[in-house]
Amino acid sequence: MLVVTPADQTIRDEAAFRRALQQAVRAAAGGAFVILGIVPDRAETGYGYIRCRPAAADGAAEVERFVEKPDAATAQRYLAEGGYFWNSGMFVVRASVWLRAIGHFRAELLEATRAAWQARSLDAHFVRPDKARFAAVPADSVDYAVLEKCPGSGRFEVRMVPLDAGWSDLGAWDAVWEVSERDAQGNASRGDALLHDCRGTLVHATSRLVGAIGLDDVVVVETPDAVLVADRRRSQDVKRIVAELQARGRSEPALHRQVHRPWGWYDSIDHGPRFQVKRIMVKPGASLSLQKHHHRAEHWIVVSGTAEVTNGDQVTLLGENQSTYIPLGQVHRLANPGKVPLEIIEVQSGSYLGEDDIVRFDDRYGRG
Repeated sequence: MLVVTPADQTIRDEAAFRRALQQAVRAAAGGAFVILGIVPDRAETGYGYIRCRPAAADGAAEVERFVEKPDAATAQRYLAEGGYFWNSGMFVVRASVWLRAIGHFRAELLEATRAAWQARSLDAHFVRPDKARFAAVPADSVDYAVLEKCPGSGRFEVRMVPLDAGWSDLGAWDAVWEVSERDAQGNASRGDALLHDCRGTLVHATSRLVGAIGLDDVVVVETPDAVLVADRRRSQDVKRIVAELQARGRSEPALHRQVHRPWGWYDSIDHGPRFQVKRIMVKPGASLSLQKHHHRAEHWIVVSGTAEVTNGDQVTLLGENQSTYIPLGQVHRLANPGKVPLEIIEVQSGSYLGEDDIVRFDDRYGRG
């Protein structure tokens, strides 16, 4: 039994959500797709809708059709008529039914996915579908590819269980403000934030102090990557900024300052002409690949934990406050033989500091 749910949502009433999910699992046991439909409390134009027949004895209703995001007048009519629910994107289905439905409606998608899976590789922590084959899988949403084609097909039943649990899809920052705890002036804040003479404003600070003065209905979002300031009512338009960044070839839409890897993560603290500083965390028992660089040398300083350093023909252990130097072109590896996370500061220097200046000789995670 599969429970498919978006990651960017919030549920206020967990008990109500649990009851609805258990009901959906029971209904899906018979072979149907069962969607959690949100009971609407307003005429919302930002969501797709589900049109349902009256509920059966088990509380699940038959889905007549899916409806795209309506205009304001149509959304108001849906609310007045009843029988329409917001499409939450959450559904429950047996894996066997899911595979049959994909094969029926999008056989080429199923076959491409199977090819990537059959050519998979394994390591200690990960199952990796073949990269080239997985990249060839057609890109489509589950709604368009399968679910919306099921009603009326005569082959696959789609049912809906109503969910009234304080749901929000958190699709934009105004939705985050809506579900947040607010002060008497309607302000919401998270992190190290100071607000003075503000109303209806959201401040979300993740890495430093943010001060706001005299703002009405504004969203301020601070992250290590970037800062967003927007009219709260136009927070959906952040996609225009993302499109502009992509058009300019900027890296921000694709890369965060902190980048996760199978062995841990690194955080790019600072950079300039011919140098870059990173904070690196290696998980217990993990190691980076055996590698070398053509264009940069590296200095490593252990902040916490124990580092096993391969530096050419030598293998040494370094503890807190100890350091080493990796010359340009030297074959090297960083590993954590201990039971606690290893953290180091890495200072790179050289003519080119890109991530593609890595020649790997051995890697437990199967990277070339």
